Amino acid sequence: MLSWLSRFLLLLLAVLSLQSCRRDHPQCIDPWATTGIDSVAFRKDHHYWKNYNLVVTDSVPLLVSVPGEVASIFAPDSSVLMSDDEIVVANLAIVPTDTIDSVWVMVARDQQTMGWVREQQLMERSIPDHPISRFIHQFSDSRFLVFLTCLCLAFGVFIVQRFRKEHFLIVHFNDIRSFYPTLLCLGMSGAAAFYGSIQNFCPEVWKEFFFHPTLNPFGQPRVILLFLANVWFLVVVFIAVIDDIRKQPDVVNGVSYMISLCGFCMSLYLFFSVSVQYYVGYVLLLLYWAFALHRYIRHNTILYYCGHCGAPLHTLGKCPKCGAENEA
Repeated sequence: MLSWLSRFLLLLLAVLSLQSCRRDHPQCIDPWATTGIDSVAFRKDHHYWKNYNLVVTDSVPLLVSVPGEVASIFAPDSSVLMSDDEIVVANLAIVPTDTIDSVWVMVARDQQTMGWVREQQLMERSIPDHPISRFIHQFSDSRFLVFLTCLCLAFGVFIVQRFRKEHFLIVHFNDIRSFYPTLLCLGMSGAAAFYGSIQNFCPEVWKEFFFHPTLNPFGQPRVILLFLANVWFLVVVFIAVIDDIRKQPDVVNGVSYMISLCGFCMSLYLFFSVSVQYYVGYVLLLLYWAFALHRYIRHNTILYYCGHCGAPLHTLGKCPKCGAENEA
């Protein structure tokens, strides 16, 4: 008869034998489970968190699971997000073994279309779902800038041809009697230089504004406060320009002048927003401001008056209002 010790050893051996024959089944990973990421630190460094809304700008392939994890048996097949799809950040994961990008983001368009993608790839092919962010992206898009550059060049050729053939109103050269067009050009060139400087020296501040845009300058970082104040300044000056052009007697010249002024402002934006990134733009900005103020002072300095109608004249000769000849 076996002793109690022998019986215990046989029982233990039987249990270990059964344990060694157990099969490992795939684990069902819950994609909505908490990842253990510090939300405050992640939000500060990456400028977004869960439930943040994005808009896809290019196709984004999604994976069923994060690399290194077993996919859920209930997970849908891999899918692809298309341009203009509105998505939401559902979950986040850190994959230290990924040498390309350790941050993975789970996004969802709907309950049938969801999956994981590297953060770097997601950020390159999506933008925040906000009207201001969409406007900034569209205005800064390289294809739009190429189109705008070509449009400004074609517009410049048109202005030169018109200026050579007839009496054509244009800012700085044959300007209307108002300081607002010159002020608008000064403000636009300064805003473009400031915008380029923010992207060059404070990229994280601009990225935070891009992910959480606002038109309210109060409560913002000092750099963004100055930028938004400049934007509102341009809006007010633009309204003043329209009001002064509306008072011009010739409607056709007023409309053509407004078009030329907008084209000139767009040219200033393109030039100074790019040139300040190479530092030469700051010197050119000061030279342009000096030129613009000099042209305005010279154009608005009244030296003569027409002897027939009393209209102000910059030089002697034919009066532009009544056509009378004025000589010394």
